[in-house]
Amino acid sequence: MIPEPASVRYNDWRSVAVAPPETFTPILPVSVIVPSWQTPAETLARTLAALETQTYPRELFEVVIVDDGSEPPLPPPSTPLDVKVVRQERRGFGLARARNTGARAATHGILLFLDSDVLAEADWMAAHARWHHAVSDVVTMGSYADVSMDGIDAETIRGRPGSLRELLSDRPADARPGEGHLIRTGDLTSRADDPFRVVLGGNFGVGRDFYELAGGHDESFVHWGMEDVEFGYRAYTRGGLFVPVREAFAWHQGRLDDEGRRARDRSLRRQRAKVAHLIAHRDIRGNHAGRIFTVPRYVVAIDGRHCPIDRLLGTVMDVLADRAHDLVVRVEMHGGDDDGRMEWLRETFGPDPRVRTGSTGRALDDHPASPFHVMLPAAGFGREPVHRLRAALGDAVIATARLPDGATVSIARAWALHRARRTGKSPADFGEARTIPVRALKPKAAGPARGVGAGATHPVGYPSEWERLLGRARDVRGPGEAWSFLKWLAHVGRRRAADRLRSARRRCGPGYRSTSGGSGR
Repeated sequence: MIPEPASVRYNDWRSVAVAPPETFTPILPVSVIVPSWQTPAETLARTLAALETQTYPRELFEVVIVDDGSEPPLPPPSTPLDVKVVRQERRGFGLARARNTGARAATHGILLFLDSDVLAEADWMAAHARWHHAVSDVVTMGSYADVSMDGIDAETIRGRPGSLRELLSDRPADARPGEGHLIRTGDLTSRADDPFRVVLGGNFGVGRDFYELAGGHDESFVHWGMEDVEFGYRAYTRGGLFVPVREAFAWHQGRLDDEGRRARDRSLRRQRAKVAHLIAHRDIRGNHAGRIFTVPRYVVAIDGRHCPIDRLLGTVMDVLADRAHDLVVRVEMHGGDDDGRMEWLRETFGPDPRVRTGSTGRALDDHPASPFHVMLPAAGFGREPVHRLRAALGDAVIATARLPDGATVSIARAWALHRARRTGKSPADFGEARTIPVRALKPKAAGPARGVGAGATHPVGYPSEWERLLGRARDVRGPGEAWSFLKWLAHVGRRRAADRLRSARRRCGPGYRSTSGGSGR
């Protein structure tokens, strides 16, 4: 049984023909990858005890524990499961590297990632795996909550009469973030372009082949935080289908105290500067002129075949001066169509890292994580051709215009191009395709560049909360998305109120009580 790649419009996972939980019959084997560093023996024993009670057939899964240089080394665990321990040298925070090490050591084609201090409910594995029986490039995202495990040992986990939820029902639990994003996007079925935000490395699944195609985890992450979201972003731009699997629930052993939350927030702030270079999304990077990033937002391929050098140079300069400044330019030529123009281009733009030359059709391979790919003939468009194309695209997946001389102009989303390549279909099969009238490509009167002004006061180029709110409001396309947006606003408001109350209690002591007048004690 070989699952087919996703062939749905946008991220409409609800249209996939997947077996319901009550009739699902497991066939494909699973590798559970458990990174570990200095995990207490009792904590890991509870994690393995929960895996021993999975409803998935035991002969169809293995557990790969990756010891990230613990001292002393992690001993072989005592469990009836098929477990192997792989050790890697400690080189700082190695979670991303450990996940790759586990993927390489895994035997099976479905990879489920579970942290060493996370307890999986009995149906956790089956809930993930049934989607991977149906789709080869799906990313399944479970969820979990933080809960104290005081007084509970591995034998209690194994011998419980019901679910973990029932066992832990009398204990307070803290839900992990992500629910607000699911509310806003209708469980990721809207046209929102950021489903990757809810990838939690401690509880998610992906096919081994697709994991390798997306590049695995980025091992340059040597501090805690955002390495899973960054992997999710690359899986998204590669055309992966993102499915929130609420039945794949797990419990993180231990609740964060105030100091733990502050440490987490400090680490996340530190990581944001790094991921701004790698995730080309407006909510993470913003839109601030003058910055050059590792992963550009736009890749503009200019067809330089049979084109006079003056017109070619002019088109490149028009693109470089575009309001959509977060870009690279690829001048594409056939090998036999040079006539010295390639050398001329290199002499003109050689020091500029935004200008490259290459063979026709390689832009998607060279820049697989850039979300927008533009194709232009060297036609002298004038000011801001990329900005105008992006405005015409809206939330469609591809937009094209036919020029009077028969040449084609287009802008497309990378995820649709990658999905089309895997399925042999057209990008237009995966979402709305728009035809751009030629008049929409004509330059308009000059105006101030976006991202310059109030937003420019942010020192590392991030949008303000107000800018993010406006950006999300612009994503609303109908009554259903408007209702999801309002529910998300209410969810955010409740979280902010809880955060303010928690902050006030830290300042004023445990006796603080909120009043309707907001006076404090």
